[in-house]
Amino acid sequence: MKINELIQKIKQQCTYIDRVYWLLFGVLIIVAILALFSASSTLAFAGDNTLNPIMNQMFFIVVGVALAFVIQFMPRSWIRIGGYIGLIVSIVLLILTYTSMGVEINGAKRWLDLGPIRFQPSELAKLTLLIVVSDLLSQIKNAEDEKKYFFIVVAITGVVCMLIFFNNLSTTLLLGGVVLIMFFLARVKFKYWGTLLGIVLLLLTGGYFIVKKAYIEPGRKIEAQLLKRVVTWVNRVDNTVEEWKSPADQKYSLEDDYQRTIAKVAIAHGGASPFGVLPGNSTERNFLPQAFADYIFAIIVEESGIVGALFLMFIYLAILFRSCLISSKYAEYSAMLMVMGLALMLTCQALVSMMVSVGIGPVTGQPLPMISRGGTSALVTSLYFGILMCVSREQKELQERQLSSIVASEEDVPDIQIDN
Repeated sequence: MKINELIQKIKQQCTYIDRVYWLLFGVLIIVAILALFSASSTLAFAGDNTLNPIMNQMFFIVVGVALAFVIQFMPRSWIRIGGYIGLIVSIVLLILTYTSMGVEINGAKRWLDLGPIRFQPSELAKLTLLIVVSDLLSQIKNAEDEKKYFFIVVAITGVVCMLIFFNNLSTTLLLGGVVLIMFFLARVKFKYWGTLLGIVLLLLTGGYFIVKKAYIEPGRKIEAQLLKRVVTWVNRVDNTVEEWKSPADQKYSLEDDYQRTIAKVAIAHGGASPFGVLPGNSTERNFLPQAFADYIFAIIVEESGIVGALFLMFIYLAILFRSCLISSKYAEYSAMLMVMGLALMLTCQALVSMMVSVGIGPVTGQPLPMISRGGTSALVTSLYFGILMCVSREQKELQERQLSSIVASEEDVPDIQIDN
């Protein structure tokens, strides 16, 4: 009898599954697999077996799908508690990246060497911070709470962002930007978050000119180990501005920025036809070192053209639109903030990655969520979807219970007879 009850409960829970999220999630997985087959040639040239990187990524995708499926049935209170625990763990792991456990790749120590796997703590930190921020902002009831929780959120966000900042400026800015939007969604007064935004912009602008005038132009080197990457950041901004100012037909040397140049060639190659050169026919994947990671969108454009690019953009924007619909349809405040925060992070990260691939913005190293090769990225993106689907399921259940109680209360009202 208990087994039958459990089966019936599972069936009932499955009726609340958000099929739209699952459809979007499934489309991204299919695109990821197809793109990975095309973009992994450089790994094979490096001496790896052709199928090894694909099978490794498939393993992480399968584990991610399983996690998303399980998480969607969890109570949201568990996710809330897990957010606080995960944030503490993330902070500890971020600190460890500055020790001998940190792995430096391309001049940045963003990874931890955990034996058989490498883990990027900043990905987990983004997720858990947004969960915590949404919970704290939902506690605001009056003006006193507003001031209190604003400074608490700023303090926590500041700690996380500073730990990420020295090795990953783009993630710091992206995370800080999403938190600012959440302040707006939570109706925090502009004088609070507007002042904070002004201070951050002032510090960034001042830092840019200090580094450029005091170190780059005189040819001086920055001795502090933590600050050595700021020269790279300033150079990337300057290079992007120069590209914007240069004539469209100006030729660029491969020595200036090899990956960026090859990515542009791939996009130009795919732009010759609305459908590109078709999947599997990319030529630039053999020359683009990060074709499977930061610049995978360039290979997608080469092989599927403007049609494929617009389709992929539509999928990421559909995630945001679906989240907006859920947030407007269900009135639970903390759930709304959590959904919007996570959806904004996914969509904004995807758009930034695409902009870098097509040469609109400075090089950032942001992966394309669920599509770029990387175990940490695939698992954490799956957690995003699992949490989004969990909130959607729970809100649907809540709405149905409320409707049922209203119907029951109406049935209990006795008929009123009026005597003539």
